[in-house]
Amino acid sequence: MDFTDIIGCEVKTDLLHRILYSTDASAYRETPLAVAFPKDETDVQEIVRYASRNHINLIPRAGGTSLAGQVVGKGLVVDITKYMNHILEINPEERWVRVQPGVVLDELNLYCKPYGLFFGPETSTSNRCCLGGMVGNNSCGSHSLVYGSTRDHLLEAKVILSDGSEALLKGMSPKEVDSIRAGASLESSIYDRMITLLSNKENQKEIVENYPDASLRRRNSGYAIDELLHSDYFDSNSQEPFNLCKLLAGSEGTLAFVTELKLRLVPLPPTEKAVVCVHCSTLEEAFVANLVVLKHNPVAIELMDSTILELSKRNISQNKNRFFVQGDPAAILIIELAENTRIEVDKKADEIEADLKAHHYGTHYPRVYGKDISRVWSLRKAGLGLLSGMPGSAKPVSVIEDTAVAPHRLPAYIADMKEMLDGYGLSCVYHAHISTGELHLRPVLNLKEKKDRKLFRTVATKTAELVRKHRGSLSGEHGDGRLRGEFIPLLLGQKVYSLLKEVKEIWDSPHIFNMGKIVDTPPMDADLRYEQQDLGVNTYFDYSRQKGWLCAIEQCNGSGDCRKSDLFGGTMCPTYRATRDEKNTTRARANTLRELLIHPLQKDIFNQEEILIVLDTCVSCKACKSECPSNVDMARFKAEYLQHHYDSAHIPLRSRLVANLTSMQKMGMAVPWLYNAVISNVFTSSFIKRILKFAPQRSIPRLYKMTLRSWMIKHPDNNIHDRGKVYLFADEFTNYMDVEIGIKFIKLLRALGYEVVIPEHIESGRTELSKGFLKKAKVIAEKNVALLKEIISEETPLVGIEPSCILSFRDEYPDLVNENIQGDARKMAANCLLYDEFIVREIHKGNISQEQFTELPLHIKLHGHCHQKSLASIEPSKEMLSLPKNYQVDVIPSGCCGMAGAFGYEKEHYALSMQIGEQVLFPAIREAGEEVCISAPGTSCRQQIKDGTGKQAYHPIEILYNALQ
Repeated sequence: MDFTDIIGCEVKTDLLHRILYSTDASAYRETPLAVAFPKDETDVQEIVRYASRNHINLIPRAGGTSLAGQVVGKGLVVDITKYMNHILEINPEERWVRVQPGVVLDELNLYCKPYGLFFGPETSTSNRCCLGGMVGNNSCGSHSLVYGSTRDHLLEAKVILSDGSEALLKGMSPKEVDSIRAGASLESSIYDRMITLLSNKENQKEIVENYPDASLRRRNSGYAIDELLHSDYFDSNSQEPFNLCKLLAGSEGTLAFVTELKLRLVPLPPTEKAVVCVHCSTLEEAFVANLVVLKHNPVAIELMDSTILELSKRNISQNKNRFFVQGDPAAILIIELAENTRIEVDKKADEIEADLKAHHYGTHYPRVYGKDISRVWSLRKAGLGLLSGMPGSAKPVSVIEDTAVAPHRLPAYIADMKEMLDGYGLSCVYHAHISTGELHLRPVLNLKEKKDRKLFRTVATKTAELVRKHRGSLSGEHGDGRLRGEFIPLLLGQKVYSLLKEVKEIWDSPHIFNMGKIVDTPPMDADLRYEQQDLGVNTYFDYSRQKGWLCAIEQCNGSGDCRKSDLFGGTMCPTYRATRDEKNTTRARANTLRELLIHPLQKDIFNQEEILIVLDTCVSCKACKSECPSNVDMARFKAEYLQHHYDSAHIPLRSRLVANLTSMQKMGMAVPWLYNAVISNVFTSSFIKRILKFAPQRSIPRLYKMTLRSWMIKHPDNNIHDRGKVYLFADEFTNYMDVEIGIKFIKLLRALGYEVVIPEHIESGRTELSKGFLKKAKVIAEKNVALLKEIISEETPLVGIEPSCILSFRDEYPDLVNENIQGDARKMAANCLLYDEFIVREIHKGNISQEQFTELPLHIKLHGHCHQKSLASIEPSKEMLSLPKNYQVDVIPSGCCGMAGAFGYEKEHYALSMQIGEQVLFPAIREAGEEVCISAPGTSCRQQIKDGTGKQAYHPIEILYNALQ
């Protein structure tokens, strides 16, 4: 289809973009016609007029975190996050802010924080969801007990109506409403027909009798026409003006296209907080304990069940947030309290604990304060992603996960629900907003199986019947979308459903806005993204724990954790953070792999251009393996795909040479001065870089005058050491280039009383892994395991200097070697330590002390290596560098440095590489004074810092060695 007459608007019609936008965080998949990226309301008007003329379905899309298929469809997807993402105005005195719909919630709250204000409603996706999407779904969040929903804070909205005209929706007096009704525009017609529909006494009676319990705050099923009845136009006792924003919130983009929002802000909550984590022996106990806690007016009460708690043990990031969990409770109630003083907080916590104990509810009541509170909430927010990371095709499915009933009805409702699920032999996961009567219930189903797809529909139908019985809402915050729309007639009755269809017709008679959502939805079990498929491929990595490579890829549920910006810490996903382009997310790569491996465009599934394009900007930082709640390891998937690609296609010269870097270094060490002269000479180095397609701005790393192994032979240690033996892994970077760092580490350990031995081993295989040469990496891994397995133990660990190399033993080796030596690889992996992990371990044993180091002051800014942050932690490096009495260490809150091995050297990636560095790392280093010492453990990181800032960064080992007394 030709979209060229959408004036001034960027539109993508290629297959790759259509794949990227064919799914959201739901179970649905539909390929759109194209994707448009409007820059302003004028572009939106042109798009709407074009759609109206050509009868095209428009699908407005923000962060794409919808769980009910709201932004999946066969029309034109309109992504407002790329350009329409500006905060326009804030009025602190009147407590409101004007924003475009693509503004991210947490970014808005960072902007408002200096004014002592924030936007009250929140979601678990707050670091990537957008305000436009929150309005579409009428999002609530964990603190809805206090702050309600988005609808409660939406003051005004500029929208484009279905004829392309602009309207401003806001609160109006009855007189103002009647004045607008008298006009001749589409806006006037909407007001007139809506008033007529709602003035009908029979319609009013049907709405009051069939809508959910009025005491239920989370009510998102259908259109909120009941809310309009509470305005002063229909109720003379009401103080609430008639405001069509009430209807817009929760309408899922089916009525109009939002271009601007005016939102009410609220004062920041009290600064003194605590979280009480009540451990419950049964789920039923948690449901009734919730009612006891509610009497004490907490800020929030959330629930996590044993399934989520168990899955969190397997997630690198979230396992660190389990610090408050004692034993294996059936469920934990997370109770947040906020008061003006610590005394008041503890008083309320004491009262709650005493009340629970009086009712014999709970076994442990740990309290969490300060910065640790965010760790508790991080674990709770990770629930959805953790569930998606469940191995295999059977997963907790979003089908009844958004139901809400009044809290006092919850125990009876859950009992009925459990009886229904037990009748079908289904287990269920329970978590989320128990304080407001909403639990995200997820039965475990395999939607690839015909019988489970049938159960999918059956459970949805039975759930709708139970929700109606208990006067609840099918949707509490996630919306109807195409998942629940089919059951609205069952929930609210046919008469009310006919009113909802009439509302849609009043607003959108051309039927162009997000068709198939809320009303006239297709069957809820149509267009599911999961399909039974055997790729028939023998993989190089072992994916048996994930039940196969495809299942590992499908662990990405689309929730978009990889879309968070650099403002919120972490590392994932570096190239998205720099470009804000969906194509560069981990989600995009997983979606493309899944789609084109199942539905390949050609016979050779490993030579598909679209897959190679999205994998090209993956820097293999490993952040997704730990920061993605679903443990999507895109670096591994990339290497897997590339090796299969090489098996059937031409291998680029650059990739071959980079992967064989160690071999070239070995040859270069025969005459290192000549090697260095060739790579440093202006003419020869330029020629080499042209051949390799390296960026001319980069300098090729030089070799040291001898290898680290050679130095060890020339400098034997004849002293007797009483601290034990350390096996040092002389990785390919330390052995050939960063030899001086290796020398200083050996001298440091010897001075501290350790015998240092470089055992027989070969290179780590890191360069091969990074470029997808898994056949060779497998040979290297198996050779190293064979050489080292007998000598590496807890008493005599293998300690490495370059993070990416030594961590290969812990990360890739156990799943890369042959099955018969996987046990040896895993056993050895447990005793392969980074330099800092070993030093800190010995500090804790009392073998290394502060007295052995200088008392002179030094301020250090530390940047962590990606693999170190993802697969281990930067904290041991900080602790190690803090050992000297007057050393102050600040960790730079940076993500990836941008170099990422060879990525930053490659000509086509150079600009993006520097852009990544400019986000946090480079500015932080430039702002540091000359007296501040910059430290970075990664060889690539140090090179990137030098190229980007002109400053020299030192390995933590160098700094600690120089601090020796």
